[in-house]
Amino acid sequence: MTRSPTPLPRPSGLRFALRVGASRIDGQGAFALGPIPARRKVGELTGERISVRTARRRARDTARVAIVELDERVALDASRGGNALRYVNHSCTPNCYLRIAAGHVEFYALRPIARGEELTARYGATHHDGRLRCRCGSAGCDGWL
Repeated sequence: MTRSPTPLPRPSGLRFALRVGASRIDGQGAFALGPIPARRKVGELTGERISVRTARRRARDTARVAIVELDERVALDASRGGNALRYVNHSCTPNCYLRIAAGHVEFYALRPIARGEELTARYGATHHDGRLRCRCGSAGCDGWL
């Protein structure tokens, strides 16, 4: 009697398997281990819930920020207890979008994502206030974050 291999559990918050590796955009990136269909939820960002005041203090003291403000009082610091989605880099022509809903940060595929492709999202407003040069390299790059 042969048994089917038991599927490995997905890390917390993820619906598709991802790996973290060197990114051509910046530092580390999150890469799809298999195809991800368009309009599917990739997963939910995990991390430590903190006050916005604490988040802004941490952002000032940190070179690589992985913080999302959920509302005017609460933020999620994915650098502490975060999953692979914390490595989603910014792109001016992203393949994912980030949605904040009911205190959760969710990532969805905008289009089909191929195996091995880096996941990217348009960050929107950041603490950089247009002072950090964008490195996404896309043809439609805005130039700044």
